[in-house]
Amino acid sequence: MKPNIIRDLSIQISLSGLSFCILNRSTNTVERLQHVHHEKKATPFELLNQLKTIIESNADFNQTFDSVLCIYQNELSTLVPQPLFDENHLADYLKFNAKILKSDFINYDTITTNNSVNVYVPLVNVNNYLFDTFGSFVYKHASTILIETILQKSSKHKDVELYINVGQLHFEMIAAKEKELIYYNTFNYNTKEDFIYYILFAIEQLKLNPEIVKIHLSGNISKDDNLFKIVYKYVRFVDFIETTCNYTFNTTKQPEVKHNNFILLNSFN
Repeated sequence: MKPNIIRDLSIQISLSGLSFCILNRSTNTVERLQHVHHEKKATPFELLNQLKTIIESNADFNQTFDSVLCIYQNELSTLVPQPLFDENHLADYLKFNAKILKSDFINYDTITTNNSVNVYVPLVNVNNYLFDTFGSFVYKHASTILIETILQKSSKHKDVELYINVGQLHFEMIAAKEKELIYYNTFNYNTKEDFIYYILFAIEQLKLNPEIVKIHLSGNISKDDNLFKIVYKYVRFVDFIETTCNYTFNTTKQPEVKHNNFILLNSFN
Protein backbone atom coordinates (compact mmCIF):
# COMPACT_ATOMS: atom_id res chain seq x y z
CA MET A 1 0.00 0.00 0.00
CA LYS A 2 1.31 3.43 -0.96
CA PRO A 3 1.78 5.87 1.94
CA ASN A 4 -0.77 8.68 2.15
CA ILE A 5 0.96 11.84 0.88
CA ILE A 6 -0.36 15.13 2.22
CA ARG A 7 0.10 18.13 -0.03
CA ASP A 8 -1.04 21.73 0.55
CA LEU A 9 -1.21 24.53 -2.01
CA SER A 10 -0.90 28.25 -1.28
CA ILE A 11 -1.45 30.87 -3.99
CA GLN A 12 -0.54 34.50 -3.30
CA ILE A 13 -2.36 36.98 -5.51
CA SER A 14 -1.70 40.66 -6.07
CA LEU A 15 -2.17 42.95 -9.05
CA SER A 16 1.64 43.08 -9.36
CA GLY A 17 2.13 39.32 -9.56
CA LEU A 18 1.30 35.74 -8.63
CA SER A 19 3.12 33.24 -6.41
CA PHE A 20 2.56 29.51 -5.97
CA CYS A 21 3.84 27.13 -3.33
CA ILE A 22 3.20 23.39 -3.00
CA LEU A 23 4.21 21.88 0.33
CA ASN A 24 4.54 18.12 0.78
CA ARG A 25 3.76 17.79 4.48
CA SER A 26 4.65 14.10 4.46
CA THR A 27 8.31 14.95 3.72
CA ASN A 28 8.25 18.61 4.86
CA THR A 29 9.47 19.56 1.39
CA VAL A 30 8.54 22.54 -0.76
CA GLU A 31 7.98 20.86 -4.12
CA ARG A 32 7.10 23.94 -6.15
CA LEU A 33 7.86 27.62 -5.58
CA GLN A 34 6.99 29.86 -8.50
CA HIS A 35 6.70 33.62 -8.98
CA VAL A 36 5.29 35.68 -11.82
CA HIS A 37 6.03 39.40 -11.57
CA HIS A 38 4.34 42.23 -13.49
CA GLU A 39 6.11 45.44 -14.44
CA LYS A 40 2.84 47.31 -13.91
CA LYS A 41 -0.34 46.42 -12.07
CA ALA A 42 -2.65 44.06 -13.90
CA THR A 43 -6.44 44.26 -13.95
CA PRO A 44 -8.45 41.55 -12.12
CA PHE A 45 -9.47 40.22 -15.56
CA GLU A 46 -5.84 39.96 -16.74
CA LEU A 47 -4.88 38.37 -13.43
CA LEU A 48 -7.55 35.69 -13.75
CA ASN A 49 -6.47 34.81 -17.30
CA GLN A 50 -2.85 34.47 -16.21
CA LEU A 51 -3.85 32.36 -13.20
CA LYS A 52 -5.85 30.04 -15.47
CA THR A 53 -2.97 29.69 -17.93
CA ILE A 54 -0.46 28.76 -15.24
CA ILE A 55 -2.70 26.28 -13.40
CA GLU A 56 -4.10 24.61 -16.50
CA SER A 57 -0.75 24.24 -18.27
CA ASN A 58 1.16 22.64 -15.40
CA ALA A 59 0.69 19.06 -14.22
CA ASP A 60 1.75 19.95 -10.65
CA PHE A 61 -1.64 21.56 -10.10
CA ASN A 62 -3.55 18.61 -11.53
CA GLN A 63 -3.56 16.60 -8.31
CA THR A 64 -5.54 16.38 -5.11
CA PHE A 65 -4.55 18.83 -2.38
CA ASP A 66 -5.48 18.39 1.26
CA SER A 67 -5.87 22.16 1.57
CA VAL A 68 -5.83 25.11 -0.81
CA LEU A 69 -5.26 28.65 0.47
CA CYS A 70 -5.62 31.83 -1.59
CA ILE A 71 -3.81 34.88 -0.17
CA TYR A 72 -4.94 38.30 -1.37
CA GLN A 73 -2.30 41.00 -1.18
CA ASN A 74 -3.75 44.45 -1.84
CA GLU A 75 -4.19 47.81 -0.16
CA LEU A 76 -7.97 47.32 0.11
CA SER A 77 -7.96 46.32 3.77
CA THR A 78 -8.35 47.87 7.19
CA LEU A 79 -8.08 46.67 10.79
CA VAL A 80 -10.99 47.04 13.19
CA PRO A 81 -10.84 46.31 16.94
CA GLN A 82 -13.06 43.31 17.67
CA PRO A 83 -15.24 45.15 20.25
CA LEU A 84 -16.10 47.80 17.62
CA PHE A 85 -16.72 45.37 14.77
CA ASP A 86 -20.16 44.98 13.20
CA GLU A 87 -20.51 42.65 10.21
CA ASN A 88 -23.28 44.86 8.81
CA HIS A 89 -20.88 47.78 8.25
CA LEU A 90 -18.01 46.25 6.26
CA ALA A 91 -18.08 48.90 3.53
CA ASP A 92 -18.10 51.69 6.12
CA TYR A 93 -14.82 50.47 7.60
CA LEU A 94 -13.11 50.39 4.23
CA LYS A 95 -14.39 53.52 2.53
CA PHE A 96 -12.26 55.96 4.54
CA ASN A 97 -8.88 54.57 3.45
CA ALA A 98 -9.57 52.60 0.24
CA LYS A 99 -11.30 53.19 -3.07
CA ILE A 100 -14.10 50.65 -3.22
CA LEU A 101 -17.02 50.16 -5.60
CA LYS A 102 -20.61 49.40 -4.67
CA SER A 103 -20.23 46.13 -6.55
CA ASP A 104 -17.16 45.03 -4.56
CA PHE A 105 -17.53 41.93 -2.43
CA ILE A 106 -16.11 42.51 1.07
CA ASN A 107 -15.07 39.90 3.59
CA TYR A 108 -12.99 39.74 6.77
CA ASP A 109 -10.50 37.65 8.75
CA THR A 110 -10.46 37.42 12.52
CA ILE A 111 -7.01 37.99 14.04
CA THR A 112 -7.22 36.40 17.47
CA THR A 113 -3.63 37.32 18.38
CA ASN A 114 -4.61 40.94 19.02
CA ASN A 115 -8.41 40.73 19.11
CA SER A 116 -8.99 42.52 15.81
CA VAL A 117 -10.75 41.99 12.49
CA ASN A 118 -9.16 42.52 9.08
CA VAL A 119 -11.77 43.80 6.58
CA TYR A 120 -10.76 43.52 2.90
CA VAL A 121 -11.80 43.05 -0.73
CA PRO A 122 -11.03 39.65 -2.31
CA LEU A 123 -11.46 38.97 -6.04
CA VAL A 124 -14.75 37.20 -6.72
CA ASN A 125 -13.72 36.06 -10.22
CA VAL A 126 -10.60 34.40 -8.79
CA ASN A 127 -12.57 32.80 -5.94
CA ASN A 128 -15.08 31.36 -8.40
CA TYR A 129 -12.34 29.92 -10.60
CA LEU A 130 -10.47 28.36 -7.66
CA PHE A 131 -13.67 26.78 -6.37
CA ASP A 132 -14.46 25.35 -9.81
CA THR A 133 -10.90 24.02 -10.10
CA PHE A 134 -10.09 22.73 -6.60
CA GLY A 135 -13.41 22.61 -4.79
CA SER A 136 -13.53 23.89 -1.23
CA PHE A 137 -10.68 26.26 -0.32
CA VAL A 138 -9.81 29.00 2.19
CA TYR A 139 -8.84 32.58 1.46
CA LYS A 140 -7.22 35.25 3.65
CA HIS A 141 -5.69 38.66 3.31
CA ALA A 142 -1.88 38.68 3.22
CA SER A 143 -1.71 41.18 6.08
CA THR A 144 -3.61 38.75 8.31
CA ILE A 145 -0.83 36.18 7.95
CA LEU A 146 1.84 38.86 8.22
CA ILE A 147 0.42 40.43 11.39
CA GLU A 148 -0.22 37.11 13.12
CA THR A 149 3.31 35.89 12.37
CA ILE A 150 5.01 39.15 13.37
CA LEU A 151 3.12 39.43 16.64
CA GLN A 152 4.30 35.98 17.60
CA LYS A 153 7.88 37.00 16.83
CA SER A 154 7.58 40.30 18.71
CA SER A 155 6.79 38.53 21.98
CA LYS A 156 10.53 38.58 22.80
CA HIS A 157 10.96 42.32 22.17
CA LYS A 158 10.53 44.87 24.96
CA ASP A 159 11.13 47.78 22.57
CA VAL A 160 9.21 48.72 19.43
CA GLU A 161 10.75 47.09 16.36
CA LEU A 162 9.81 47.56 12.69
CA TYR A 163 9.03 44.83 10.19
CA ILE A 164 8.94 45.67 6.49
CA ASN A 165 7.70 43.18 3.90
CA VAL A 166 8.66 44.30 0.40
CA GLY A 167 6.56 43.62 -2.70
CA GLN A 168 7.25 44.43 -6.33
CA LEU A 169 5.42 47.78 -6.26
CA HIS A 170 4.40 48.14 -2.61
CA PHE A 171 5.46 47.26 0.91
CA GLU A 172 3.82 46.59 4.26
CA MET A 173 5.17 48.03 7.49
CA ILE A 174 4.45 46.83 11.02
CA ALA A 175 5.62 48.23 14.35
CA ALA A 176 5.26 45.82 17.24
CA LYS A 177 6.55 44.88 20.67
CA GLU A 178 5.65 42.17 23.19
CA LYS A 179 2.88 40.79 20.90
CA GLU A 180 1.28 44.25 20.72
CA LEU A 181 0.55 45.79 17.31
CA ILE A 182 1.64 49.44 17.43
CA TYR A 183 1.27 50.33 13.76
CA TYR A 184 0.38 48.77 10.41
CA ASN A 185 0.24 50.38 6.97
CA THR A 186 0.93 49.61 3.32
CA PHE A 187 2.63 51.93 0.82
CA ASN A 188 3.04 52.01 -2.94
CA TYR A 189 6.50 52.93 -4.24
CA ASN A 190 8.25 53.34 -7.58
CA THR A 191 11.78 54.35 -6.57
CA LYS A 192 14.16 53.72 -3.70
CA GLU A 193 13.59 57.35 -2.67
CA ASP A 194 9.85 56.66 -2.28
CA PHE A 195 10.74 53.60 -0.25
CA ILE A 196 12.98 55.32 2.29
CA TYR A 197 10.74 58.40 2.49
CA TYR A 198 7.78 56.39 3.81
CA ILE A 199 9.98 54.45 6.21
CA LEU A 200 11.58 57.56 7.69
CA PHE A 201 8.20 59.32 7.84
CA ALA A 202 6.75 56.41 9.83
CA ILE A 203 9.76 56.38 12.14
CA GLU A 204 9.24 60.10 12.78
CA GLN A 205 5.50 59.75 13.38
CA LEU A 206 6.07 56.88 15.79
CA LYS A 207 8.70 58.99 17.60
CA LEU A 208 11.37 56.35 17.11
CA ASN A 209 15.10 56.95 16.77
CA PRO A 210 16.70 55.70 13.49
CA GLU A 211 19.96 55.27 15.44
CA ILE A 212 18.30 52.81 17.83
CA VAL A 213 15.23 51.21 16.23
CA LYS A 214 15.67 47.79 14.62
CA ILE A 215 14.24 47.06 11.18
CA HIS A 216 13.61 43.49 10.03
CA LEU A 217 13.16 43.04 6.28
CA SER A 218 11.38 40.34 4.32
CA GLY A 219 9.91 39.89 0.86
CA ASN A 220 11.34 40.99 -2.47
CA ILE A 221 14.62 42.42 -1.18
CA SER A 222 18.23 41.26 -0.89
CA LYS A 223 21.42 42.62 0.61
CA ASP A 224 22.79 43.60 -2.81
CA ASP A 225 19.90 45.74 -4.04
CA ASN A 226 19.34 49.47 -3.79
CA LEU A 227 16.38 49.23 -1.42
CA PHE A 228 18.46 47.51 1.24
CA LYS A 229 21.38 49.91 0.75
CA ILE A 230 19.28 53.04 1.17
CA VAL A 231 17.58 51.72 4.33
CA TYR A 232 20.97 50.83 5.79
CA LYS A 233 22.21 54.33 4.93
CA TYR A 234 19.62 55.99 7.18
CA VAL A 235 18.90 53.34 9.83
CA ARG A 236 21.65 51.79 11.93
CA PHE A 237 20.18 48.38 12.72
CA VAL A 238 18.83 46.54 9.66
CA ASP A 239 18.62 42.79 9.12
CA PHE A 240 16.50 40.12 7.44
CA ILE A 241 13.72 38.52 9.37
CA GLU A 242 14.41 35.13 10.88
CA THR A 243 11.96 32.47 9.81
CA THR A 244 11.21 29.42 11.88
CA CYS A 245 9.88 27.16 9.12
CA ASN A 246 12.10 24.11 8.64
CA TYR A 247 11.00 23.04 5.19
CA THR A 248 13.44 21.46 2.75
CA PHE A 249 13.96 23.39 -0.51
CA ASN A 250 15.48 22.38 -3.81
CA THR A 251 18.00 25.22 -3.55
CA THR A 252 21.19 26.08 -1.70
CA LYS A 253 19.93 29.59 -0.86
CA GLN A 254 17.56 28.57 1.91
CA PRO A 255 17.84 31.69 4.16
CA GLU A 256 17.16 34.00 1.19
CA VAL A 257 14.27 31.83 -0.02
CA LYS A 258 12.73 31.96 3.44
CA HIS A 259 12.75 35.73 3.88
CA ASN A 260 11.84 36.34 0.21
CA ASN A 261 8.70 34.19 0.62
CA PHE A 262 7.86 35.14 4.19
CA ILE A 263 4.06 35.41 3.84
CA LEU A 264 3.73 32.44 1.50
CA LEU A 265 5.75 30.07 3.69
CA ASN A 266 4.11 31.18 6.92
CA SER A 267 0.68 30.59 5.38
CA PHE A 268 1.12 26.87 6.07
CA ASN A 269 1.41 27.32 9.85
